[in-house]
Amino acid sequence: MAKIFCIANQKGGVGKTTTAVNLAAGLAKLGQRVLLVDLDPQGNATMGSGINKSDLDVSVYQVLLGMGDLRSAVHNSETGHYDVLPSNRDLAGAEVEMVELDQRELRLKQALASVFDHYDFVLIDCPPALSMLTLNGLCAAHGVIIPMQCEYYALEGLSDLVNTIKIVHAKMNPDLKVIGLLRVMFDPRMMLSQQVSSQLEKHFGDKVFKTIIPRNVRLAEAPSYGIPGVIFDSAAKGAQAYTAFGKELLDRIAVL
Repeated sequence: MAKIFCIANQKGGVGKTTTAVNLAAGLAKLGQRVLLVDLDPQGNATMGSGINKSDLDVSVYQVLLGMGDLRSAVHNSETGHYDVLPSNRDLAGAEVEMVELDQRELRLKQALASVFDHYDFVLIDCPPALSMLTLNGLCAAHGVIIPMQCEYYALEGLSDLVNTIKIVHAKMNPDLKVIGLLRVMFDPRMMLSQQVSSQLEKHFGDKVFKTIIPRNVRLAEAPSYGIPGVIFDSAAKGAQAYTAFGKELLDRIAVL
């Protein structure tokens, strides 16, 4: 039975997709069966997994609107060794088209039910907004992993996201909880990074993952080759950190 986790943050450019892709590949390296769901119309997780978003006959867009079967939409990432429910720009229109559908916030959850026993993990890469797409991800998930930079504005947006998660938990998905906060693009040379990191540990305690993902050029280069960073250069500090994060996540959910 799969554990379903959203990778979410309202702020853009905080490493959501990098985290989703590398966590998927890292868990696959650890022997887990993984499905990565790309819920962002930009399709970056799709491309970063080595799948051409321009060549898709069926994507998550058709699945959400009931125009396609999830199993027929899934592609295998040959570079990352996990499965992908891909996305492209068609998904941008789903927001409007889903408005009049029954149980529109549960469309993804209903679709995933057909493959629930086929995977150990389903990771959902959410867009950087509290949209109908993000709501679908939150309603389908057991928990949320929040990647964030240790910067002032990141703290500002964090409280809004946590409040949203509480509302979804109370009204739509009682299984939903915050699994943890992951510090990404961390630069230990910056005093602000150290200060914000300490604040996170003080306010959120053991909800903050011990693993810290450093700024790393090799992680940034990997998507242009369609290869997850943990595979592209497994010796790079960023790749090693994401592999360690995968192990920490397995340890954490074992005691949940």
